[in-house]
Amino acid sequence: MDRIKKLCTYLQPCNTFADVACDHGYCAEYMLKNGLCERAVISDISEKSLSKAETLLSVYIKNGRCCAACCDGLEGLDVNTDEVLIAGIGGEEIVKILKNSFIPKSYVFQPMKNAEEVRKYLISANCEITTDDIFTDGKNYYFIIKGVRCGSPQNYSEAQLKYGKDSLKNTVFYDYLKTELSKKKSYLLRTMTDENRSRLETEISFMEGVLKSEID
Repeated sequence: MDRIKKLCTYLQPCNTFADVACDHGYCAEYMLKNGLCERAVISDISEKSLSKAETLLSVYIKNGRCCAACCDGLEGLDVNTDEVLIAGIGGEEIVKILKNSFIPKSYVFQPMKNAEEVRKYLISANCEITTDDIFTDGKNYYFIIKGVRCGSPQNYSEAQLKYGKDSLKNTVFYDYLKTELSKKKSYLLRTMTDENRSRLETEISFMEGVLKSEID
């Protein structure tokens, strides 16, 4: 199952759905085509990317069930949008978007890197994370963070903050962790400063501890 198809399984029925940084607009198409939302908004900072999504969703745009906004992050969205998806960009960029606008009522975030930064920000904002997992498309691994703006904030351990609460119970995660450990250890063979080597060794030790805790 490819990334987009798997990502769509985390979306839920709603009245208004927004696909931010939508690229081709496949997730909005999934929601509309399957009757999972009454209305969708597609947005992207790139006019070129947005035009591809507009072409794909032209029928829905013509019948008033979809509208497009060329904007930065959530700037073109109503704060009361029921569910917002932000996928395929870095975690730091997702946090920047949220800081510059608002945290959606219900959200699904799929950061391509730095997922820990997204968790940290949501927890600091007293949001509830309801799903904090990992999935694979058979080639790559992706973290998925789903939750609501107003709920019950949770306490996270260091490992949960780094990798996600649900991920630590998922066998896919341990395949991911073993792969990452192998990469990190291969980096030790490279020439680097003592400071970078020490930092890398600390990362490896932490990852090995997480892996051992599951084995035990």
